[in-house]
Amino acid sequence: MMKLNEIKAKVKEADSTKIFFTDLNGRHRSLPVNPENIEAIIEKGIGFDGSSIAGITTVDDSDRLLLPVPESLRLVQFKDENLAFFIGKIQNAQGSRSKSDPRAVLENILAKAESQYGCRFLIGPEHEFFLLTGDEFNENLHSDSAGYFHSDPHDKGEFVRKRIVETLAECGIRFEKAHHEVTASQHEINLECLDPLGAADRTVLFNYVTQKVAAECGLHATFMPKPFDGQNRNAFHIHLSMLGNGGNNLFYQEDGKYNLSRTATQFIGGILKYARETSIIMASTFNSYKAYVVEREAPVVRGWGLKNRSSMVRVPYASSPENTRIELRNPDPTGNVYLQVAVLIAMGLQGIEEELNCGQPDIGSTYKVRRKYRVWDRRYLPKSMFEALVEAERSKFLKELLGERIYNNYMTLKIVDWEEHRTHVTPKEHQKYLSI
Repeated sequence: MMKLNEIKAKVKEADSTKIFFTDLNGRHRSLPVNPENIEAIIEKGIGFDGSSIAGITTVDDSDRLLLPVPESLRLVQFKDENLAFFIGKIQNAQGSRSKSDPRAVLENILAKAESQYGCRFLIGPEHEFFLLTGDEFNENLHSDSAGYFHSDPHDKGEFVRKRIVETLAECGIRFEKAHHEVTASQHEINLECLDPLGAADRTVLFNYVTQKVAAECGLHATFMPKPFDGQNRNAFHIHLSMLGNGGNNLFYQEDGKYNLSRTATQFIGGILKYARETSIIMASTFNSYKAYVVEREAPVVRGWGLKNRSSMVRVPYASSPENTRIELRNPDPTGNVYLQVAVLIAMGLQGIEEELNCGQPDIGSTYKVRRKYRVWDRRYLPKSMFEALVEAERSKFLKELLGERIYNNYMTLKIVDWEEHRTHVTPKEHQKYLSI
């Protein structure tokens, strides 16, 4: 852990100091603080109105404390400022950890994994986003018409990606690869794998840097799942490996079928079993479910496959035993990253606890499997936010994982979102029905 005198010296180098955290929806919030008071803020926190942050608390019990996490400090250099960036954790005014802090959910499941299963994890999220010409929808939003792996001059966002990667590198974050994605104006940057809590914290920083750098370049970066009809979505694929105390990969077994251990197949079994009732965490907006369509690189069936990009859970090619991992492909970047990672790990651990069987892997494209269409079909992921809410409302697993406070607050937020969407009259309805 970074010493206090080191923190104070680094903060002095910055133009501004901000503490970042997420509301339950996953939207990023930040509080600028006076760097001269950083020692007291680290020790005692700084007060804020929790009732004004979605899902944190109510107006009759609004006082909360925000404490910077010392080891999360990064100095981030932008064109207009040198920022001292902290991740924050939320406490009650009495000094105890807030029961509505989503970061605490991930901390708790990681502690359980280590104490009960003697394991830890590494994760590597894939960050996808669109670079658009503005933040209001119109016909001229695309910044380019390039496609997968196109290079400049067709790929107009290459300079922005390069600047994002450079900004992250300057504060000690290394990237693995960066490229144009399938859809026009869509991009992907993958960072090196990290422990789950560090990777979730880093995602908050990544999203902020991406949007800030895009703005500096005269563009608008959006993580909205599906801005355009008939095009691929922004996904948030999560690669995960499970390590024992000695650092050995617990998903690999040399003589196991497909070189997968029993632990790996049970872990996958847990994800498959609980995928529907946790979908509202992985795909948290009504727009998210418009992306679950065939042939658009979003999973629609609850299943797993070997190197199969149509599967919900994919086992990618691994060049060595230590690289054996799984990839979850149904999340998108509008969710709360702390809850998404916590739910992924918790589903897998529950699969181990219940000794679940993941069944046979998907063969061929799951998009081409012919099934009789039904409105409610548990073989599929939910097709709408309403369906996901019903599954979450019935879920004992999700309630126990999130805790009563977060579960109730989260469901309240999402039901309000759904009702607003359900009752909104759209231009499409005018087009179809106004002539009746």
